[in-house]
Amino acid sequence: MAKAISSPNLYDKVALKYPIHRAFDITILVLLISLLVYRLLYISNHGFAWLLALLCETCFTFTWVLTVSSKWNPVEYKTYPERLSQKIQELPPVDIFVTTADPVLEPPILTVNTVISLLAVDYPADKLACYVSDDGCSPTTYYSLVEASKFAKLWAPFCKKHNIQVRAPFRYFSSEVPLNNSSEFQQEYNKMKDEYEELASKINDAVEKSIDGNILSGDFAAFSNIERKNHPTIIKVVWENKAGISDELPHLIYISREKRPQHPHHYKAGAMNVLTRVSGMMTNAPFMLNLDCDMFVNNPKIVCHAMCLLLGSRNEMESGFVQFPQYFYDGLKDDPYGNQFEVWHKYIGNGIVGIQGPFYGGTGCFHRRKVIYGSCPRDVGIQAKSLTPVHAITTSSLLLKIFGNSKEFVRSAAQALQGKANMSPQILPNLIEAAHRIAGCGYEYGTGWGKEVGWQYGSATEDILTGLKIHARGWRSVLCSPDPRAFLGCAPRVGPISMTQQKRWATGLLEILISERNPIIATLTARLQFRQCLAYLWILIWGLRSIPEICYAVLPAYCIITNSSFLPKPYEPAMYIHVALFLSYVIYSLLEYLETGLSIRAWWNNQRMARMNATNAWFFGVISVFLKILRISGTVFEVTQKDQSSDNGGDEGRFTFDASPIFVPGTTILLLQLTAFVMGFGGMQLPSVDDASGLGEILCSVLVVICFWPFVKGLFGKGKYGIPLSTICKSSLLSLSFVYLVTSSSMGQL
Repeated sequence: MAKAISSPNLYDKVALKYPIHRAFDITILVLLISLLVYRLLYISNHGFAWLLALLCETCFTFTWVLTVSSKWNPVEYKTYPERLSQKIQELPPVDIFVTTADPVLEPPILTVNTVISLLAVDYPADKLACYVSDDGCSPTTYYSLVEASKFAKLWAPFCKKHNIQVRAPFRYFSSEVPLNNSSEFQQEYNKMKDEYEELASKINDAVEKSIDGNILSGDFAAFSNIERKNHPTIIKVVWENKAGISDELPHLIYISREKRPQHPHHYKAGAMNVLTRVSGMMTNAPFMLNLDCDMFVNNPKIVCHAMCLLLGSRNEMESGFVQFPQYFYDGLKDDPYGNQFEVWHKYIGNGIVGIQGPFYGGTGCFHRRKVIYGSCPRDVGIQAKSLTPVHAITTSSLLLKIFGNSKEFVRSAAQALQGKANMSPQILPNLIEAAHRIAGCGYEYGTGWGKEVGWQYGSATEDILTGLKIHARGWRSVLCSPDPRAFLGCAPRVGPISMTQQKRWATGLLEILISERNPIIATLTARLQFRQCLAYLWILIWGLRSIPEICYAVLPAYCIITNSSFLPKPYEPAMYIHVALFLSYVIYSLLEYLETGLSIRAWWNNQRMARMNATNAWFFGVISVFLKILRISGTVFEVTQKDQSSDNGGDEGRFTFDASPIFVPGTTILLLQLTAFVMGFGGMQLPSVDDASGLGEILCSVLVVICFWPFVKGLFGKGKYGIPLSTICKSSLLSLSFVYLVTSSSMGQL
């Protein structure tokens, strides 16, 4: 392990003060409670619409309580990587994991740029090992890595010599011409650019020609006659730093784990556990970084920033893992799909840091290996060095039961649990046979993988579940936000892909909430702090929030159709509560966006997408989990399509649709509002005695239509910009059925 000496702190923990924000938080909470009290006091004077509004607003109040709790104590960390040399005599090894699952949805050129940027970071190369998991078992991906390793031998020295900050070549060469005008640099720059263009050309040609698996030979023979979901383990050492030289490239290992149709493979969590075991067998670094294939390194000192937090605290309990915020490059102007999360990171993210630490985000995270192996703070798992020989035998049996029947791997796991690095250099090719055994699809049966140790199974959001397990053991986590930003990835650039991603998140989060591993049980039976539990509940209820969101969106149309009300009349004093609440929230949320440096348009786009995601994607997440509970169908991990290109043919930000049923709820809500307008202004409303709808219901219905304006344009759009006729027909049928049911019910009560 690293050896520490006396020197200044490696990081500072800074408490952030937002007094105006706290005032708004309290004001809105008081107004919400006042609204609920008003509803309860006058519930006997009103009908079903009033009761439904009360239930929805109760849910919104609960959500706001969770939000305020999560944001109340914002904290940020400032790291000083330049002090590492004073504090740490020997830097610890780090294993790096990059995961890719589909060479079509995740083009190899993206994976290659991420890997190249990692191989060129400012950290001793003999302390790094990069493992790439290819769940697509693609010979094209392997070929791309082989070619990339050749380019990286030139690229890494070039970056370090000239202190290049952006070390993903596609990003560097697509930016403006560098300011260094020396002839030596220009010559090397042009040479590197030509080399990268040749690399990109080779990879793109391989993708287009699609390497034939039936004629592969030599180094590619392992890929012959295999199926993507039915193949043995393939492990290839692409590059080995045999001499352990700090200025060479780090190790680069390709892994495609065994897959068989009759064995569950647990999607990304299963791939991460295989990477953990194989790396434990080969290099066994005490720290691990995991990245998605599209998240390239944007700050070359990123490993040093993480080490400041992992090695600089007096108690390692304070940093079970270090999470870096997920930011994106070439984001669409004004964030039309609401998926860049700038404001979320600044306020909610930093707020959760002030409790027990940020959630594990699935990418851009440094883990302690022993924490992933199930170690608890102050009780560092099973320490054989302190046990008697008899107990050591029992401990060995227990380790075999938890970690599997590979004695070689169990020895490495015992080292990791004691916080020891692999001190003796290994010849990687000699370990491949043993690594094959622990990467097999049957290795985990009867072990603790996915339950007690490793990345957790049972949810499409394995990252949140794994982080929850770590926090429940008593560990804290840290959020590191260096300048420049640590990693940059690509956000979905079209509507259907963004919606699909949101649906997967809502599905996985709800799976956690209804499981026995939810944060409430973890707080009662383990070491999860109460407010951290509330923070987890804030994100886990995303899917359930779709129900009150849909009901509240439909409520104005319902009231207009049935000529009932859920709002006080304009002349009643209670209307001031609604107006004050609406204006307070608008001003507060707008203030957050402006303080973050975003535009009013970006604020509106995010507000609009929040409504659309909740009523469409999140609602389908609830349906997916409901069908899983009924055992009608299982949830499916849907890989998000990655796109390196920022050229969308001049239609950036325009909302697109497809035939997916995910757009049916939003279209139905819109058609209901339009139907209500026709009935209201056409004099077709039902008769009312003394609780008729008024201006408030009409304005709310107009606001719903404005929020769903992309759907309005979709009704008249063509091609991918238009809502498919099949979706419109389904929504029309649902809308007419709704109108018929509510009118029939209301007429029966008259």
